[in-house]
Amino acid sequence: MIDTYLLDWANLLLRWAHVVTAIAWVGSSLYFVFLDSSLVPPVDEKLRSEGATGELWAVHGGGFYHPVKYAVQPPKLPDHLHWFYWESYATWLTGFGLFTVLYLWNAGSFLVDRNVFDWSPQVAGFAAVVSLYLFWTLYNNACKWFGERKNGDAIVGAIVLVLVVAASWAACRLFAGRAAFLLVGAMIATAMSANVLFWIIPGQRKVVDAIRNGQPVDPVHGFRGKQRSVHNTYFALPVLFAMLSNHYSFTWTHPHNWIVLVLMMFAGAAIRQFFVLRHGWKLGRNAHPLPYAVAGVVVIIGVIAWLSPSASPATATPMAVTYADVQKVVAQRCYLCHGEQVQMKSIRLDSPQNLKLHAQQVYQQAVVAKTMPLNNATAITDAERAVIGKWFESGATVD
Repeated sequence: MIDTYLLDWANLLLRWAHVVTAIAWVGSSLYFVFLDSSLVPPVDEKLRSEGATGELWAVHGGGFYHPVKYAVQPPKLPDHLHWFYWESYATWLTGFGLFTVLYLWNAGSFLVDRNVFDWSPQVAGFAAVVSLYLFWTLYNNACKWFGERKNGDAIVGAIVLVLVVAASWAACRLFAGRAAFLLVGAMIATAMSANVLFWIIPGQRKVVDAIRNGQPVDPVHGFRGKQRSVHNTYFALPVLFAMLSNHYSFTWTHPHNWIVLVLMMFAGAAIRQFFVLRHGWKLGRNAHPLPYAVAGVVVIIGVIAWLSPSASPATATPMAVTYADVQKVVAQRCYLCHGEQVQMKSIRLDSPQNLKLHAQQVYQQAVVAKTMPLNNATAITDAERAVIGKWFESGATVD
């Protein structure tokens, strides 16, 4: 019991830290993409003579800010230079810690759905970790082989699309639906953080060292860092959808859940493209990017329509549902994890008082969200869910 309690606290604290660090990382990424897209040639002749390539005036929080960009190198390095990398590393570390505590620690419950693929929890956990490395390796090699060629961005983009589709298809056929969605998001997030660790920061360090040693700066480091940073900004919204989707079972329980995931990730990337180009459009640098936003919204609306419940006749339930009726369902479908022997999440349902105490949670999880029983391990039917729903809506009486 105490182990489960402490595990829940670890889950909560890691989730809290992960969300905070992700806000910091994604927020700074979105800001710098906005900044790059909004820079204009410096007006001040002194800035131009120093090699400044862009500037922006902004007002925020009662003050005025004047960021200036030097595309290759500034005339003199300042004593204090701020580096943006701990946001990325902390996000990945807390995310992997959360994945370990929730999914790897309980792989038999959260990773494995024997109705999808019957394998041992140990092998499933190992495969999940390997998939993070495999996705990064394939993506990284695509960038190295094609990223600096003519039309390299388009080639890499096409390869990434194929990788995401393949990863989504494979994950949804090997792992439980909720875990599959999260795992694909984790693959992409791992590539994002690895971009920072292995390319963006090392390239920036080489540039700084060259400037400090009075050596010429190789612009390829800036090009590569910028390229990987742009990739990260397009990855951001798809990853956020994958991470949030585990709260909404209608996405990952669909028979074609991998297509749902691919379409929603595509919609996120298209909408992100709209915001990336919008700043340049305001400065007359590109055509209006509205078609990207429209495409993303149309895809989302299409998915909503596709997943909408069918207009089939409502499941027949008794006019009145008593505690005895609902107790038969709960005993068969819920006592395995919430009975005398095991109390997952410290919840017992094997008495009238306990079932009434947790009636709201049972209704939310088993009837509304349909996330319980986990992976439907006890094969609860829609008719049985309807019995629970009718009982709760009738007042959840246990008399």
